[in-house]
Amino acid sequence: MNAVGFCRRVINSRGNRRQFLHQLGSGLCCFTAANLVRAFGGESTKQIGGVFPIGFSTFTDDNRLDLDGLAAQVRFCNRGSVHGFVWPQIASAWTTLSETERIAGAEAILSAGKGGRTALVIGVQAPDMASIARYAKHAEQNGADAIISLPPSGVNDEKALLEFYQQVGKLTQLPFFAQSTGAMSVDLLVEMFRTIPAFRQVKDEAGNPLTRIQEIRSRTGGQLKVFSGFGVVTMMTEMESGFSGHCPFVSLADIYAAAFDLFHKGQRREAFDMFGRIQAISSMLPLGTIDVLIARGVLKEGTKTRTAPPVPGVAPPDNGPARRPASPRMTHDQIRTALKTYLGPYLTA
Repeated sequence: MNAVGFCRRVINSRGNRRQFLHQLGSGLCCFTAANLVRAFGGESTKQIGGVFPIGFSTFTDDNRLDLDGLAAQVRFCNRGSVHGFVWPQIASAWTTLSETERIAGAEAILSAGKGGRTALVIGVQAPDMASIARYAKHAEQNGADAIISLPPSGVNDEKALLEFYQQVGKLTQLPFFAQSTGAMSVDLLVEMFRTIPAFRQVKDEAGNPLTRIQEIRSRTGGQLKVFSGFGVVTMMTEMESGFSGHCPFVSLADIYAAAFDLFHKGQRREAFDMFGRIQAISSMLPLGTIDVLIARGVLKEGTKTRTAPPVPGVAPPDNGPARRPASPRMTHDQIRTALKTYLGPYLTA
């Protein structure tokens, strides 16, 4: 009998509360709060859909991971009613992080998010399955709401990718995101959906997601939830097409969340206007850097990031905005002035 079944039996038995607490204290029922929720027949009440920005990895002047900066991004998302937060992924320069940094960073994020409404998704990709398992189990034990994994670097064979994701999907009882990249086909995603019970969300950055979503939705009965990436520069088209979520940078995540909520309340023109504000300000400000968060007072002056080397076959995180001519670099004071002038009433975080 697994742990959930054991707890159900104990709770339903005579003298249930006293016996359950005794067994819990004796260590016979040692598992996470997320498992306890499932033991009572439910799932996490946090929404696994909506705006899930990719967190920046923040560093101090001496190149130490800035745990306060990670926690500050989570608190920012909670204040701004942002639906989720994901770390570490490509935009987090995850390949520059040591295992010690990743564990400490995940703990800082999950601690900062306790009691909040923002769902927290921890990235578990790594060069080997043993490391992936450590990250996944640590995320589950510390209260993550879901896990996410990029595919292994340099692997293009879809049978191997399927086997990889099947192994990852068995590591925890948490909802499981996969990120598609390169040439990962719709056929592969559908087979993953069919054979991996935990896999119900995909951040799709393979090919042209806008031309793939209808086939994905049709072949999975709308049950595989598709999230966008590529800077979320086509959010209105994405929402019209049935995307369930969007993964922008953290910088203006509160405004992205407002646009999402308006659209899904049926206020489409208002959502259009809200997203238009993001598009307009992004022609002036660097949303793909930490400068906006510093200007907004979320991160401290002097906060740094690391630059990861490009991964073959994987688009850089600023793929969408990079299509525009670069704007002149602005100081943090200039960014603050622009934000106050053009977005003041809409900055809720």
